[in-house]
Amino acid sequence: MARNKHPEETVAKILDVAMRLFVERGYEQTSMQNIIDELGGLTKGAVYHHFSSKEEIFLAAMDRVTAPGVERLREIRDAEGMTGREKIQAMFDNGARGVDSAFFSQADPELDPMRNPRMLATEYRDLFAVSAHELMMPVIEQGVEDGSIQTEYPRELAEAIALLNNLWCVPAFFPAHDEEEQTRRVAFMNAFMKGMGLDIVLDPQVSLETWRRRYGGSLADGGARSSG
Repeated sequence: MARNKHPEETVAKILDVAMRLFVERGYEQTSMQNIIDELGGLTKGAVYHHFSSKEEIFLAAMDRVTAPGVERLREIRDAEGMTGREKIQAMFDNGARGVDSAFFSQADPELDPMRNPRMLATEYRDLFAVSAHELMMPVIEQGVEDGSIQTEYPRELAEAIALLNNLWCVPAFFPAHDEEEQTRRVAFMNAFMKGMGLDIVLDPQVSLETWRRRYGGSLADGGARSSG
C-alpha cells in the first residue's frame, strides 16, 4: 500500500469536513461514516489511520479552533521590553475568547458546554496546564521580579485568574442573567486582581459584546439559561 506523502493535508481535509458537519448536523447526529462519505476520495482506512473515533476528531477540531489564540498569548509571554504587568494586560486585551468562536456559536445546542459534558471537559482539559501554568504563571513571576506585580502567590494567582476568567466570566459556561450582572463580574475581576497585587483593568465592553452576541438580551425573563 502506498504511504500517504502528505498526512497533514489529509488531516486538514478530515477536520474541514468534520467541523462543517458538526455545525450543520450537530455532534451527536454526525457519524464517522457521514464524515467518510463527505470526504469523497478518502477511504475508511485512511480516516481511521489518523483518527480512531469521532471523539478524537472533535478533540482535534477543538485544538484547531483554540490554537491561534493560544499562540498569540505565547508571543506576548515571550515578548521583550515589557513588564510582567504589561504582559498580563496585553494578554487580556488580546486574549482569545475561547468557546465564543464561530465554530461554537454556529453549532447545535448540543455543543453548548453547559449542555454537553464532553464539550466542557474538552474545553478545559488544559485550563491549568496551559492557561495558568504555561502562559500566566511565568508572566506573574516576571512581574514579581521586576516589581510590577506584588504577590506572594504567583502560582495560585495564575490558577485563580485562569479559572475565573475562563469559566465564571465566559457567557457560554455560566451566563449572567443580564448586562448589569455581566458588568459586575468584570468589575469584581478588576477589584480581585488589584487586591491580589495585579493592578490591571479588564474592559467590560469586551465581555458585554460577547454576552450580547450569544444572548442578545436579558435572560431574566426565561431566556436560554436555566436558573435551577
